[in-house]
Amino acid sequence: GHTTGPSLNNDKLYKFAYSAEVYVDRVKASLQKSAGYRISSGVDVNLLWRNPENDDDQLIKITIKDVQVENVNERPAAKNIFKGKSTEKIIGKEYLEALQRPIVLELVRGKVKTFYSYQNEPGFTQNIKRGLASLFQLQLHSGSSREVDISGKCNTTYHVRQDQVTKIKDLDSCETAKQGFTSHNPILDVGKKVTSATIYVLEDSFIKSIKAEENYVFLLNFRRKTGAKIVSKQRLELKSVQAGPGLIAGKQAAGVIKTLDSSYVAMPLEAEPVKSECKKCPSLSQHWQTIREHMHPEKLSKAEAAKSFLSFIKSIRKATKEEILQVIKSENKELLPQVVDAVTSAQTPESLEAILEFLDFKDVSTSILQERFLYACGFASHPSETLLKSLTDKFKGDIANEEIRETLVIVMGALIRKLCDKGGCKLPFVVEAKRLILNRLEKAKKDDNVRMYLLALKNALLPEAIPLLLKYAESEEGPISSLAATALQRYDPSFLTKEVKETMNRIYHQNRKVHEKTVRTTAAAIILNSNPSYMEVKNILLSIGELPMEMNKYMLSMIQDILHFEMPSSKTVRKVLKDMHAHNYDRFSKMGSSSAYSGYITRGPDVSSTYSLDILYSGSGILRRSNMNIHIFDRNAELHASQVVIEAQGLESIIAATPDEGEENLDSFAGMSAILFDVQLRPVTFFQGYGDLMSKMLSATGDPMNVVKGLILLTDYSQEIQLQSGPMASAEFLGGLAIDISGGMEFSLWYRESKTNVKNRVAVFLSGNTEVDSFFVKSGMETNLEVETALDFISTVQFSQYPFLVCMQMDRIESPFRSSVTKYESLPSGRRYTARKGKAEMLAGNEYPLHQENSNMCRKVFGAKSDSAGSWF
Repeated sequence: GHTTGPSLNNDKLYKFAYSAEVYVDRVKASLQKSAGYRISSGVDVNLLWRNPENDDDQLIKITIKDVQVENVNERPAAKNIFKGKSTEKIIGKEYLEALQRPIVLELVRGKVKTFYSYQNEPGFTQNIKRGLASLFQLQLHSGSSREVDISGKCNTTYHVRQDQVTKIKDLDSCETAKQGFTSHNPILDVGKKVTSATIYVLEDSFIKSIKAEENYVFLLNFRRKTGAKIVSKQRLELKSVQAGPGLIAGKQAAGVIKTLDSSYVAMPLEAEPVKSECKKCPSLSQHWQTIREHMHPEKLSKAEAAKSFLSFIKSIRKATKEEILQVIKSENKELLPQVVDAVTSAQTPESLEAILEFLDFKDVSTSILQERFLYACGFASHPSETLLKSLTDKFKGDIANEEIRETLVIVMGALIRKLCDKGGCKLPFVVEAKRLILNRLEKAKKDDNVRMYLLALKNALLPEAIPLLLKYAESEEGPISSLAATALQRYDPSFLTKEVKETMNRIYHQNRKVHEKTVRTTAAAIILNSNPSYMEVKNILLSIGELPMEMNKYMLSMIQDILHFEMPSSKTVRKVLKDMHAHNYDRFSKMGSSSAYSGYITRGPDVSSTYSLDILYSGSGILRRSNMNIHIFDRNAELHASQVVIEAQGLESIIAATPDEGEENLDSFAGMSAILFDVQLRPVTFFQGYGDLMSKMLSATGDPMNVVKGLILLTDYSQEIQLQSGPMASAEFLGGLAIDISGGMEFSLWYRESKTNVKNRVAVFLSGNTEVDSFFVKSGMETNLEVETALDFISTVQFSQYPFLVCMQMDRIESPFRSSVTKYESLPSGRRYTARKGKAEMLAGNEYPLHQENSNMCRKVFGAKSDSAGSWF
């Protein structure tokens, strides 16, 4: 024969047994206990027509009969959801009839040229037939090509060995209308691995048996122990060959089809999108009523709050604009901020329209809601260009509250960066927003305006903004220059050109003008973090000893930290130190209390997290800057989880001390600035000016100021999957964070002591749901993880003597950790089987040691205090 595809004999009926199974389980589990189901049936195949001009062009008819639905694993009667139900009852009469109506394939050289079926059949049954039809597509010579089947147009490779053919389909290459989204940062995202292989055994130039298997594996990048897999298997086995109907005569396939049944229509072999309707789902407002109580502000550091937030987002994603507005408008002001967090995080066109219609930026009284909306936009897991455009439009309009105006442009910066990271830097609205920020910065006259555009650039990290940042860092005063320098510090070192390094060296060594210590130390950190040359390191080391007292100690501590933590520049630093051995001791034995230190919080197989803590004082013992950072990273990516900076200046007059050189005219100021999940937030001011300071000091309750409070969607992964056997599957992982960060600063003139305190309270909830949905049965697995924890950072300074005593404490309380896995199978009638496994443990608390010098100081501070410590002041 000259066929290059399988060939059927005339007048024969081929009788096959067919089964399609799906399994859902944990990644490492064997399939014996998986959730899932099996559809089995007979399949009859016969040849209708062979092209007289070309033997290799055939029409074959395929009929499904005797359909059965059962568990994929043996279940005791009480746990079998199909028990006592006929197939017709399970699938439904109309669906079963549709499934058993025959299809016709035109096969040309083994590939499906045309798929004929009946119109107006349910999409679900049509897809099951497509899944069966796709099995009949194969070629009998080795090689690769792009071919279309139920999965779309995919790269497919055939390996042929005698009577066995293996077909490997690269599912990542399939062109289909993909539904779904992933999280912005890879560390918070989900990794996916997919495989598809089919083995054919041939006999007498036609199919004897087919085994197909398709695997989908999903893993959380930050905890690869947590994940899910979907396995789909198909089997077709020839049982007998009998005498069958004769051929239909005809010149062309189309004419033969008309003769056979004029209702047949040619359809795409690629699956059609289908969604099963939820019959008993509660409305959005009903759902909100059930979770409302967990969303009170005082409960926002509990896992239950994060869990409710995630379930609410899922409901909002299915809701209309009207339903969303109904919930927003009916809620009181205590719970509204949490509703705003959820509606904004849902990121659907409907939720964005609803929230923009509700918020009025001309109204000062709702500023707190405006701020929550803006931060939720900044943390968006997969922001759209439309979102950025909406914010740009708002920015150009009237905004009653100046702080909201600042927050708005700062958040625009964060969105520009996220869209650019995903390759959207040239989108028209991104270009417009970039231009707006850069142009307005160049024209800005007032310091406040300059500050807000610099903060926006600190989020956007545009390469084209570097020259502007350099100008502000070098030629402006105090806070502005410091902000421009910290913005440059956030860039990846690969962007820091020769010009950047030259400017940083000039600032640090004060070649052109005197700079404040805060800016000089940032400049030094940038130099040392971006692959410094031997000479750059040598000049910094030579300067230690000539610097103002506390800055000396700070720089020395920074160098020691680079060595102790083996940072990239440590090799160069070691080399320079070796060569400078002769004049070390005097230079490196400086007194002082400033310090810089880094260490690990966790080191795990998947991700690790580090903290770094540095504190710079003025010569009289008053805090200038304390900076606490937490970074999370894996092999390929990094996430700046948090940064809390407390800055103070011009406070010497309170304790009648002499300001440092060059800092005599600084205005009294203290404030706090935070970065959360790579997004710089709007800084908050504790006090500004001497009068404000004195009134706050005299009324100081020491109550910490709230910096961030709210709910953040961290992991946001949703993928729809078309299985090659016909059903739809989906994988959805959502991770939410309920957070409460506060910070404060208090003084006691009586004890000549000051305290700064940063409290981080967080709860994380992660829910994963992996499901296979055939219209008549759903099976899947839910995975939940939850943890609640708190990290406190306190620094106490006693400035009654020099060098003053500083004690830093960083504690994590013991934290409950719970995880559970629930497998389920359910029918639309509500009959349901579930199997749940859970685990709870306490993660031990930890007092982080920081460094030896600090431990010694803490003993002195707490030893020096008498027991009769009365109230402050």
